[in-house]
Amino acid sequence: MRLLVTGGCGFIGSNFIRFILQKYEDYEIINLDALTYAGNPENLKDVQSHERYRFVKGRIEDRNLVRSLLNEVDCIVNFAAESHVDRSIADAQPFLATNIMGLYNLLEAARETGLGRFIHLSTDEVYGSLDDDDGFFTEDSPLSPNSPYSASKASGDLLVRAYMATHGFPAIIVRPSNNYGPYQYPEKFIPLMVTNLINGGRIPVYGRGDNIRDWLYVEDTCRALDRVLHEGSPGEIYNVGGGNERRNIDVVKAVLDLMGEGVEKIEYVPDRPGHDYRYAVGSEKIRNELGWSPEVGFKEGLERVVRWYRENEWWWRPLKERLEKESKGFWTDRK
Repeated sequence: MRLLVTGGCGFIGSNFIRFILQKYEDYEIINLDALTYAGNPENLKDVQSHERYRFVKGRIEDRNLVRSLLNEVDCIVNFAAESHVDRSIADAQPFLATNIMGLYNLLEAARETGLGRFIHLSTDEVYGSLDDDDGFFTEDSPLSPNSPYSASKASGDLLVRAYMATHGFPAIIVRPSNNYGPYQYPEKFIPLMVTNLINGGRIPVYGRGDNIRDWLYVEDTCRALDRVLHEGSPGEIYNVGGGNERRNIDVVKAVLDLMGEGVEKIEYVPDRPGHDYRYAVGSEKIRNELGWSPEVGFKEGLERVVRWYRENEWWWRPLKERLEKESKGFWTDRK
């Protein structure tokens, strides 16, 4: 199989490319990435000269470029997206440009070339917030996004759905819960904590840290996408939950324990505007239909993450320094 992976220099995309190249000896991958701030070619430094891998710098908004690449592949796995909530609050325009108009260009180019399969990575945030500690969102739950980021992703999902209904387009939407793992940009919650502590800094926590998220190790997301790519039914939506719900403050304390630090390292900061209380998606559909289930428990995954960031300062330290210069939000060491 020949794959076009868009946004493959990002966190989940780079892990997916590495996963596929290692698992399948006869698969070829073209990685199309614009190399925006979170698209880092260092994420794939170990495979950049791989004989079955090719990188192309470009934007998904460039339909002519996309169309030319589609003539070489069998399917698209689309990771290309702006994905940080705080950044979307500060400026929503890049999120609309990539997550809606860029996706539109991909869909049109794929439709025009008769592509056989289109896997679109979405997010559990499109469902909005659960207001209590019970229940789950299913694939049939209404979309009710609460941030500019999640609104742009929900809009993209509806566009994909419209193409499936109107054109019989062979797309599949995948909505995973919060991912964590190696190569995650250090503005994100878990790598932000780990790198701050390595630097001797503190951990910023919104409000009192009562918000609940379900954590999914990135390799398990790659396994789910692998199942969907090969066995998923076009026109379907699959939720992918980790089954690891934790309050933010409990994740903070788990990281502190792993790194031998105390609660004095916590710094409570004013809550994020429109901060969703709880995300939780049921994964019964992908479990029952495709036989997928997560393999990495939260304790094991967190230990892997802490160890990776400790051993790979060469990767994250330049990114951290760039974030400090930006001085946006609390993406600093909070010393």
